Amino acid sequence: MKRFVITSIALLLCCLASAQDYGKYYTDLPFELTPPVAPAIPDVSVSLPDFGGVPDGITLCTEAFAKAISALAKQGGGHLIVPPGIWLTGPIILKDHIDLHLEKGAMVLMSPDRKLFLKEEGKVRPGITASKRSDVSITGEGIIDGNGEWWRAVKRGKVSDVEWKDYHRMGGIDTEDGKLWYPFDLKHQENIAADYKTQERMRTHLVRFSDCRRVLVSGVTIQNSPKFHLVPQRCQDVAIIGVTVRCPWNAQNGDGIDLMHSRDVLVADCSVDVGDDGICLKAGGGPKAAEQGATERILIRGNKVFHAHGGFVIGSEFSAGIRDVAVLDNTFSGTDTGLRFKSAPGRGGVTSRIRIRNVWMSDIRDQAIVFQTNYVNVPAGEKGVTGEGSQFLPEFCDIEVDGLTCRDARIGISANGTQEMIHDIVLRNCTIFWTKKASDLSSPGLLDLSGVRLESW
Repeated sequence: MKRFVITSIALLLCCLASAQDYGKYYTDLPFELTPPVAPAIPDVSVSLPDFGGVPDGITLCTEAFAKAISALAKQGGGHLIVPPGIWLTGPIILKDHIDLHLEKGAMVLMSPDRKLFLKEEGKVRPGITASKRSDVSITGEGIIDGNGEWWRAVKRGKVSDVEWKDYHRMGGIDTEDGKLWYPFDLKHQENIAADYKTQERMRTHLVRFSDCRRVLVSGVTIQNSPKFHLVPQRCQDVAIIGVTVRCPWNAQNGDGIDLMHSRDVLVADCSVDVGDDGICLKAGGGPKAAEQGATERILIRGNKVFHAHGGFVIGSEFSAGIRDVAVLDNTFSGTDTGLRFKSAPGRGGVTSRIRIRNVWMSDIRDQAIVFQTNYVNVPAGEKGVTGEGSQFLPEFCDIEVDGLTCRDARIGISANGTQEMIHDIVLRNCTIFWTKKASDLSSPGLLDLSGVRLESW
């Protein structure tokens, strides 16, 4: 018989502390923001082994996760405790008032068997997901690993000879020019599509919350996703606190934290080291996306981003608009760009009241700050897809950057676009040490640089 126990006082106090601590991040803001509402999780807990889970890295625990979550749901919710060990699993689907709690030493490892993640209609489920749910959380000190190497294409120019040989030991195929390897026709795993290009487009996210209310992700490490790592989309009241997100620097589309069409979100004290954008705000592209609502009322505070294409990013799709965003006290070390604003006709929108304060950067490969309105999306092995038409033009505006310090960027500030698409951008108290070029502006007057000090060797 499944065992239900009252959760320990320590666990209960931990959850209560998480809720109460949201407020400490909402001091000294550039404008008023309200902390998100914390999820309500009943003080009941169950342990995964009680439902048949075995932490040997071999036994598939998908059914054990499903049974444990279903049992908690019948009780009105509670905490699913995942003890130390390696828990191999297919997709995990969370329900209302459920906390997935990973103890220190626990690793939830997504199976390399890609068939487990297929939906009936041929689409692919994320590793962990909640859809149209309320009061859900993932907490603890454990690890969620997406086994992304079984999914991602690899560019020859981004790996060493040793790594290239390691991928080929898995099987797979190369493109005719030898520039790309695809995990298709692998030695030990079946294909899930008829050809490698179709299979490549089926890569999915590792953790995704869709149309949810009151979400918390705290303390865990999320790593090695097939695609984006942590994606709240169309969610309300989300807190992401003290989370580590990591994957190889060359992981194709390996975004860290992507917020889409979401409102009242806190991202604080996180560490991100990924293969694509670090902390990214999106709001869809085109007329359908515009109906889903803006990404708004966002606080991003006290985070560290190491490798990423951009430390803090808006775009490339934001047709529904992005507004009321405070980015405070963040550090970027080793990113390709620091502050990255990217879009193109057909996928753009309007930004408003974006306030960025106290950003510290070092070892930036390209630009400390970049605005790009002709961004080209280039899927692996395919030609770039550019925006078209005159609708949904990007309009980066009402953006203020105050107190930015950057040491060693190749280019200080870059802006490519017209004054209709880039305007009312003010930089104050900024110091940028550049090594190749101070600024690269498509036309003068796009940005107010009166408060910027640009220095070189």
